[in-house]
Amino acid sequence: MAGIVEQRDYHVHTGRLPELVRLYETEGIAIQQEVLGGLVGAFTTEIGELSTYTSMWRYDSFAEREARRAALQQRDDWKAFLAKIQPLIHTQRNRILVPTPFSPLA
Repeated sequence: MAGIVEQRDYHVHTGRLPELVRLYETEGIAIQQEVLGGLVGAFTTEIGELSTYTSMWRYDSFAEREARRAALQQRDDWKAFLAKIQPLIHTQRNRILVPTPFSPLA
């Protein structure tokens, strides 16, 4: 397999999305990129389920994802960041996407 992409959707309490995006921009994304690598992109929604922050991360395998995510969870700076954003998040949904043979990520 050429790799996987993890899509993580965070539905944020109404009115709190700008705060979540600011915290990711100023603190969280740098920590994640250092440990996880493979940032495909980070997005907010304009149509559909509003107040949603989506990030997509590419990994060579599910095992690599597990190892990198475990390493992230051990970091004190990440734990401090989570303490700031968890009260903003209403629900979370994660999906593992497997690229088709003709996908640019394949």
